Amino acid sequence: MSQKRLSRLELRIMEALWKHGSASVREIQESFPEKGRPAHNTVQTMLTRLEAKQAVRRAKKISNAHIYEPMITRGATQRLLVDELLAFFGGRAAPLVSHLIESGQLTLQEVEEARKTLKKETKRD
Repeated sequence: MSQKRLSRLELRIMEALWKHGSASVREIQESFPEKGRPAHNTVQTMLTRLEAKQAVRRAKKISNAHIYEPMITRGATQRLLVDELLAFFGGRAAPLVSHLIESGQLTLQEVEEARKTLKKETKRD
């Protein structure tokens, strides 16, 4: 299944589902901070769109409430987002890594962990 691009709000809804495993529309809505919380109908609409993208499914129904669960993993979604970001940089990671370092979002420890992973991966080839 090829994963479709998710909007920011869809990603936030997916975060709630990844955290809870499964949840109703109301539970998802209430997981957002009170300030800026999307309306119940907005969350329902986003879940319908996520269903169409095969990102979530209705697991069961309790009374009138549908319980949704994720069909895609956080890891797969993160990899897709990183791949899209790298494509924006022409497939080159160096400009992205440079920006992360210069902005203070990438620590020396994280660079060292990445170096170890890269070294391990090159030994496999």
